[in-house]
Amino acid sequence: MTNINYQFDGLETITDFVRWGGSLFKSANLFFGHGTDNAFDEARVLVFYALRLPDEIPENYWQARLSSAERQTVTELFKQRIETRKPAAYLTGEAWFAGMRFVVNESTLVPRSPIAELIANGFHDWVNGDEVGSVLDMCTGSGCIGIATLQACPNATVDLVDLSEDALKVAQQNIDQYHLNDYVTAIQSDLFSNLQGKKYDLIVSNPPYVDLIEMEALPEEFQQEPRLGLESGKDGLDLTRKMLAQAADYLNEDGVLIVEVGVSQFYLEQAYPELPFYWFEFEHGGEGVFAIHKSELEVYQTILEERIQPA
Repeated sequence: MTNINYQFDGLETITDFVRWGGSLFKSANLFFGHGTDNAFDEARVLVFYALRLPDEIPENYWQARLSSAERQTVTELFKQRIETRKPAAYLTGEAWFAGMRFVVNESTLVPRSPIAELIANGFHDWVNGDEVGSVLDMCTGSGCIGIATLQACPNATVDLVDLSEDALKVAQQNIDQYHLNDYVTAIQSDLFSNLQGKKYDLIVSNPPYVDLIEMEALPEEFQQEPRLGLESGKDGLDLTRKMLAQAADYLNEDGVLIVEVGVSQFYLEQAYPELPFYWFEFEHGGEGVFAIHKSELEVYQTILEERIQPA
């Protein structure tokens, strides 16, 4: 690693420290992809967190001078980001998704799914949000997708399901901070194993979908995230196969399954050429999110069950 000089002599304003942080991060060859996509936005996140600033500030605030203690705090965050390679969200303990703040830690992935755009657009008419009464967020992690889905489905109750008990503790913190205990429930389950008898109008999931080769090639920042939330077998589709085979039994009539598989879209289309997946297009980046109706899953139920294991 390049020898980093953390001396901040002559730096005074918010602008100074964001610019300096961005330069440090570029010199250290950090990788970005957990809510920001460049060094200066990453620095801005850490500076604003240290100064307890809102996400947007008036233009004249950028020239506000930091106190000596604030400079030390910001510099320490920059140093941690570089030396640990932890994404900024793990250093601040928070991340934004679909316009909402969520608690996160190393037990959960950092929220970044393009499903946020689907929520903002009401799932592109795949569901009638006002009529959705029940939602399942499978492989929920921090609970961000399920909780944010209430923006599009305001009359729903939501189950947040994950195998990881540590992740569910974080999800419960997010339920609590938005006072949603009457509407949102965290459930420990290996996929559908603890959901017998439950039915949903919408199942939405961002499951692990990283294949073995890609897993080993991930930048250090992604290696900081829980492997359980990333890795899913030889082709990245182990969990998706199981969901496809089982989801119809947990969907109401006219129910919809929406799943993100990212770059594993190619493998999924190769594995199930018969299935009429609808692939969403995104204006703000992202790929590999499909929708499929319960009725379509039922037509291919036998095929799905036979192919539950990868070749």
